[in-house]
Amino acid sequence: MTATPQQTRQNGQEQLLTPGEVASLFRVDPKTVTRWATAGRIGSIRTPGGHRRFRESEVRALLAELTNDVSRSA
Repeated sequence: MTATPQQTRQNGQEQLLTPGEVASLFRVDPKTVTRWATAGRIGSIRTPGGHRRFRESEVRALLAELTNDVSRSA
């Protein structure tokens, strides 16, 4: 899922992504995203139902950081 800047903030709140959406961005399994959250590699929010959600800005920052690290080592 790719959100436009208009979708990123709705009613002053940041867009939250599901583990599946984050996994799609990183091209990994959703369980990998959950392990990253458990290990503290990426922050998550728990919904009242106990599901994890991830802040889009944090996810995109991590993705950019990892992409830059790969670019520098190539």
